[in-house]
Formats: sequence, structure tokens, C-alpha cells
Amino acid sequence: MGWGSVRFSNCALNLSVNRIDVQCQAGTNLKKFREERGFSQEAFADLCGLHRTYISGIERGVRNPTVLIVEKIAKALKISAAELLQEIKASSKYE
Repeated sequence: MGWGSVRFSNCALNLSVNRIDVQCQAGTNLKKFREERGFSQEAFADLCGLHRTYISGIERGVRNPTVLIVEKIAKALKISAAELLQEIKASSKYE
């Protein structure tokens, strides 16, 4: 079984989600929500009990946080973990 597949019982489910895309989306969302709330990386990291460089790595898409870290970050932002991971659709007057 290769990357992008999950095995349930004897069935393989092919996942079309790219891990790097999810990491980048989570990082983009984290930065957006953090800045909207007026937190510096350092202040936000302190609030979460994490290191500033870890927050920076998530925002740049180079760190892959665990589910527990995603939940901790979401709680600090007062949003759901799903909101932190969701794709943000760009609003356009042409849509």
C-alpha cells in the first residue's frame, strides 16, 4: 500500500488529499487567525505552551503538527480544529 491510501478491513481507500497541501493550508489558516486576533508568534506560542519556532514552522508549512497540537492551537484561537484545517476559498467578484 503506497502513500495516500488507507486500509479498512480488506479495502483500500485512495485519498486524494496531499499531505503537503494540508500542511500549507493549516499554516496559512493559523497565520490568518493568529494575526486577526493580534497575537505575535511568540505570544501565541506562549499561550499554547509551544515554542515560537514551532509555530513559525507550522505557518510556513514545514512542520506537521499532530492532531493533539492542532486541537491545542484551535482552542487557543477559539475555533474548531476543522476551521483551522479547512480550505479558504478566495472571494472573487468573478465567482
